[in-house]
Amino acid sequence: MNLALLTYSAILIPLSGFPLNYLFADKPNLRDISTLLVACLTFFIIFLITTLNGNNTTEFSLLLSVVEGLEIRLHLEPLGLMFALIASGLWIVTHIYGVGYMRTNGEKNQTRFFAFFCLAISATLGIAFSANLFSLFIFYEILTLSTFPLVSHKGSAEAVKGARVYLGILMTTSIVFFLPAIIWVFSIVGTLDFSRGGIIANYFTSSATILLLILFAFGIGKAAIFPIHPWLPSAMVAPTPVSALLHAVAVVKAGVFSVLKIGIYIFGIDHLASTGSSDWLVWLAAFTILFASTVAIFKDNLKARLAYSTVSQLSYIILGIALATAAGVLGAALHIVMHAFGKITLFMTAGSIYVTTRKTEVSEMVGLGKFMPFTFAAFFIGSLSIIGIPLLGGAWSKWYLMEGASDAGFLLIIIVLLISSLMNVYYLLSIVGQGFFLKPSDSIKKTIMPFGEAPILCLLPTIATAGASLLLFFFSGPIINFLQPVLN
Repeated sequence: MNLALLTYSAILIPLSGFPLNYLFADKPNLRDISTLLVACLTFFIIFLITTLNGNNTTEFSLLLSVVEGLEIRLHLEPLGLMFALIASGLWIVTHIYGVGYMRTNGEKNQTRFFAFFCLAISATLGIAFSANLFSLFIFYEILTLSTFPLVSHKGSAEAVKGARVYLGILMTTSIVFFLPAIIWVFSIVGTLDFSRGGIIANYFTSSATILLLILFAFGIGKAAIFPIHPWLPSAMVAPTPVSALLHAVAVVKAGVFSVLKIGIYIFGIDHLASTGSSDWLVWLAAFTILFASTVAIFKDNLKARLAYSTVSQLSYIILGIALATAAGVLGAALHIVMHAFGKITLFMTAGSIYVTTRKTEVSEMVGLGKFMPFTFAAFFIGSLSIIGIPLLGGAWSKWYLMEGASDAGFLLIIIVLLISSLMNVYYLLSIVGQGFFLKPSDSIKKTIMPFGEAPILCLLPTIATAGASLLLFFFSGPIINFLQPVLN
């Protein structure tokens, strides 16, 4: 089979979901089923690509040349394929959940919602398969623009304000930092192609490398490093399926994936390690981890608490590349996977609670676990994975991050990671504890039936991703083996 044709199809098929949604706008069942089929077909094609390509690097011929040297071109490599599998696979789960959530809530403009969801996934896959910085930047900006209508979906003053903050920060960081970094690399090196081992080692001094890394770290605002993080909590005004998209499937993962890919294929791990040019980023990531975890502890709104948790968890991935060791990079790559399944579980449970009870504050959920046992059990499993407890997938990524910190001589970072895990325990498991073991509040008794689980389309995806978080602990070996060429 033609791998290039399959790869182009993987990006274009989600794009076809946009007109299909409007074509069947007056037939909601047909609209939602057609989008689900598009999502399943997209995942199947990417799975087929992965099966045929393996963990090899395959370069494709030029797709489009804007000017000489600035080309839109795609390729296949292990890191991008891993990201594409996660994004396309979780799109299926998120769409099923989204249908249940949007219909139960009676949300308006559902056609527009699912149509732009398709655009966002297409852009995400473009990022995953980009062969150079120019292509990545184009798809990165398309992702920002296509998710703006999702964040502002409700149309309220609060939603519009949150969406403006979202768009303003991400566009500003791209134009002020990301784009100049790309121009600088192109003007000095003469190419923007991703290459194993990096491309700048022979062209940039240690001090220039530090400055370039600053531009990329703050330019890729979707990675939400401090102080570029406020857009992420602001985007929580969106419906919960969008929050799941932002935090697990597409946007933030596109940010940290981009940082990871640039670190490996533009800077080169050896160059970062030999020059020490990423040491400052190690400490900034560590600060972001602890800062965001501290804020999360004091947030009573569940989605806001989970949003700041995401800010913290994203910096685990930034930390992994900044450590500039093989174990650190492996920990960062694994955390993209483990956090995706753990965090999407938590956000979907938050949405299920809202659909069933209209409760949004943690303090209002006392005793709720007795009425929604499956939902709170899923929240418990997702929390354990985020914390990094053994027998859950998140344990492996944190293990390798600690090993990477040890290899790089940053022993204090190990303590930071342990403290962060304890903070995760406090702000996540306290929700489970009060849900299962405290007496239900009167408001809960009045608003929920004796067995008050969310609709089946909301409940089943949540159980599925919670189960995946458990299985990932036992099946992480194939992922590690798949990523070996990147580590070498």
